[in-house]
Amino acid sequence: MTVWKTSRRNFFAHKGRMALSAVAVLLSVAFVCGTLVFTDTMNTTFDKLFAATAADVTVSPKEPEKNDRLPGNGKPVTIPASAVGQIAKATGAKAAEGAVSSMSVTVVDSHDKNMGSTTGAPTIAGNWTTNDLRSMEISSGHAPRGPTEVMVDADTAEKHHLKLGDELRTITANGDIEARISGIATFKVTNPGAAVVYFDTVTAQTKLLGRPDVFSLISVTAESGVADEQLKKNVATALGGHAAYKIQTQQEAADANKDSMGSSLDVMKYAMLGFAGIALLVGIFLIVNTFSMLVAQRTREIGLMRAIGSSRKQVNRSVLIEALFLGIVGSLLGVGAGVGLAVGLMKLMGAMGMELSTEDLTVAWTTPAVGLVLGIVVTVVAAYFPARRAGKVSPMAALRDAGTPADGRAGRVRAAIGLVLTLAGGAALLAATKADKSSEGSPLLGVGVLLTLIGFIVIGPLLAGFVVRVLSAVMLRMFGPVGRLAERNALRNPRRTGATGAALMVGLALVACLSVAGSSMVASATGELDKSVGADFIVQVGSGDTGRPLNRQTSEAVEGAPHLAHVTHLKEVGAELTLPGGGKAEVGLSAADPTYAQDLRRDTVSGDLSAAYGKDAMSVGSEFAKLHGAEVGDRLKVTFEHGSTATLKIAAITSDDTALDPGAMYTSIATAARYVPADRMPLDTIVFAKAAPEKQDQAYKSLKAAVASDPTIKVFDQTDFKQELKDQIGQLLTIVYGLLALAIIVAVLGVVNTLALSVVERTREIGLIRAIGLSRRQLRRMIRLESLVIAIFGALLGLGLGTGWGFVAHKLLAMEGMKILEIPWPTMTAVFIGSAFVGLFAALVPAFRAGRMNVLNAIAAD
Repeated sequence: MTVWKTSRRNFFAHKGRMALSAVAVLLSVAFVCGTLVFTDTMNTTFDKLFAATAADVTVSPKEPEKNDRLPGNGKPVTIPASAVGQIAKATGAKAAEGAVSSMSVTVVDSHDKNMGSTTGAPTIAGNWTTNDLRSMEISSGHAPRGPTEVMVDADTAEKHHLKLGDELRTITANGDIEARISGIATFKVTNPGAAVVYFDTVTAQTKLLGRPDVFSLISVTAESGVADEQLKKNVATALGGHAAYKIQTQQEAADANKDSMGSSLDVMKYAMLGFAGIALLVGIFLIVNTFSMLVAQRTREIGLMRAIGSSRKQVNRSVLIEALFLGIVGSLLGVGAGVGLAVGLMKLMGAMGMELSTEDLTVAWTTPAVGLVLGIVVTVVAAYFPARRAGKVSPMAALRDAGTPADGRAGRVRAAIGLVLTLAGGAALLAATKADKSSEGSPLLGVGVLLTLIGFIVIGPLLAGFVVRVLSAVMLRMFGPVGRLAERNALRNPRRTGATGAALMVGLALVACLSVAGSSMVASATGELDKSVGADFIVQVGSGDTGRPLNRQTSEAVEGAPHLAHVTHLKEVGAELTLPGGGKAEVGLSAADPTYAQDLRRDTVSGDLSAAYGKDAMSVGSEFAKLHGAEVGDRLKVTFEHGSTATLKIAAITSDDTALDPGAMYTSIATAARYVPADRMPLDTIVFAKAAPEKQDQAYKSLKAAVASDPTIKVFDQTDFKQELKDQIGQLLTIVYGLLALAIIVAVLGVVNTLALSVVERTREIGLIRAIGLSRRQLRRMIRLESLVIAIFGALLGLGLGTGWGFVAHKLLAMEGMKILEIPWPTMTAVFIGSAFVGLFAALVPAFRAGRMNVLNAIAAD
């Protein structure tokens, strides 16, 4: 009980000194809890939506998992309309209705502005059915009654200021649908952001599915008192067995959709939790420093406690109980802040077009439990070593001004462990660069990053002594005695300086690594474009609709554009190869026009690539040829997806030592067309074009004009395409940097806290140097210089370590053809300068407080 009271008294007596540590715990726990609440709320939103939209029983085409993608011909897989009549006769079926659904569409207004979501949510087109009344109601107008009418959801209408009578054009694989809005339907549950349009059934079948006698799925409504499971069995019986169909109850359909959506949500969730973990790691340094300094400042007090009978365990327990208080306070505040953060994220996503309602806000009991346990455990574990050192304070320490016992042996052991870890990590990184494949080197890179990071953290005090002296010689000596004082303060406790610098190092190392890898990817890709792409223009669907093919209208419009020397169409055709050894392999053949050999120059190991576009010919990659012993002249049995079987001759073996299309197998569109029915032939994935001589500008303008009616289609010249690659990687890095900013903010708090506690620790010393003539201005400069050198120390370690990681990552990328290493010096310079400003900023409050100290009171301080 005495230990408990003492701990509580000490905690509240030093609550100001612990405030920033509590903020670090708060931020880290808030990020974890905010992520969990946000993703749980998204799951709840989608669960309600899927439950509301699923029929009692749903019948859909059964397809292999490998086909779980947007079909290359732009047409969803279908079920015969005749099945509706069969299902309607099933015992217990009240009604059966065919439904059409397609996400391979673009909806534009009369000004060709895209009505789809800007957040990546799909645009869904279909027919209006009675099953839709489960999740929607017509709030104005009426359902479409013919090919010139369309109904839209209320969220899309509000977002784009649409009203009854407005004209919309829906671009599909089978032609455009021009219709006026006849009705607006409102979701009864939250719509996360999808744009939905409805047509009459015949129009939907003809334009979205390409045939009037098929549906995407069939919704079955059960009669009163008939269970979904029983109805499912009866429907299967009515269909004479369900080998060709997938039959699901309402719960099964909702669960399947939930699983499909859940995988992508999990990626986001765990990525965000990973960054929260980094912030927690940085927070550990702050907590360790806080308690180490508090223990050092209370040496005499602890010595007195030992002198009057307190045992080592009691002193140790006292410090841990203070850490427990800190963890509880910080975690409780963090849980509350996490809920607020989740609401803020929901509002932000709403502003971007993804709607999440606070009515669906989900705070599972596990969220505060995880936050509390995580915050408390991390805080107590971080305080363990300072508590252990406190227990070693001898009673004699009460009789003199002494810090915690200096344990030279512990420092040497720590340095030895740090060196071993760093060398082991370096060996793993070196081994990664020597790997034969990137897949073999990636685990070694991960191990190397982890070991070198821990090694640098452990060896931080040893590095601090060396690096700070070098920095002092370069930067601080010019400030005379003030600079020397700042140097000695930073070197006074290398362990503290090392821990504070390491907190900054973690975030900056990741920034540097990703910057090097990202810049190298861009440089390699653009270099490969210059080397390999002979086409002047590339036409494809924009990055927001990745995976969607070009529709026929676009391909025909590009073909008809003036000022072009040639146009090359590229299609991805699924196929199954019978390997030379007798095995089977699922592959995607790149079927193109013969001019593709000019538009994408590929080095060949043997054979002539242009011959691969001849009749019944193909090429294979060098890795495939090596693995299966294939040679030019060999013949492969190829079974085309949705088509027949052919025997194709290997006319060329292309080198896979490239960043563009490694491992691709090429054949001609004419060859594929002989074995794939016309109505199952995939649409163009991409179209290349070459300008007529001296007509570059005119051709560029004509292509832009040809595809202007579809805002999702992009025309790139080589300069545009390089910028697009750079922008895409830049956007990803910006998001990562934004998430890493949390760790850097916590690290800045660590610098502030270290300096603030250092000022308190040196109160008497500050009073003495002020008494012998140091001005307030010089004192503040001394503290700023100390902060500056700590920040730059952390920046140098982080940038150096991260650049090393980035170099190894580039070696792995080089195995995938991305061979150019580029160090982003502007980014590195900006980070370094930014770190210096961080150091100066962190010193503002501690320096101000030190400057305001009363000299006599400071000298008299105990």
